[in-house]
Amino acid sequence: MKNLVEKKLEARNIGVNVKNPDESCSDINCPFHGTLPIRGQIITGVVSATKMQDSILVKREYMHYVPKFERYEKRTSTFAAHCPPCIKTKVGDKVRIAECRPLSKTISFVTIEKL
Repeated sequence: MKNLVEKKLEARNIGVNVKNPDESCSDINCPFHGTLPIRGQIITGVVSATKMQDSILVKREYMHYVPKFERYEKRTSTFAAHCPPCIKTKVGDKVRIAECRPLSKTISFVTIEKL
């Protein structure tokens, strides 16, 4: 029994150089305390909405080159990401999200760090 409690509080290594969350959670889709593996892209952005249950919208701005005018234009992308309960986020926070298997129709990313 004691080993199970100790194992539950300990966060597992997800293979990315990020700081483990201070809190513990029982979410199965948490990369630190659950069984969700991460792979692929790692994106940094700003939280634009937190109205979904256990999910957030992350907005990322980037520059795109237009050859005709020889200039850059600013573009934005929005990603839906799962947010485990152990990572507390609110609108305006800068976060890092990582790609994972599809969790729903639109969610294929999970929050791994609050910057």
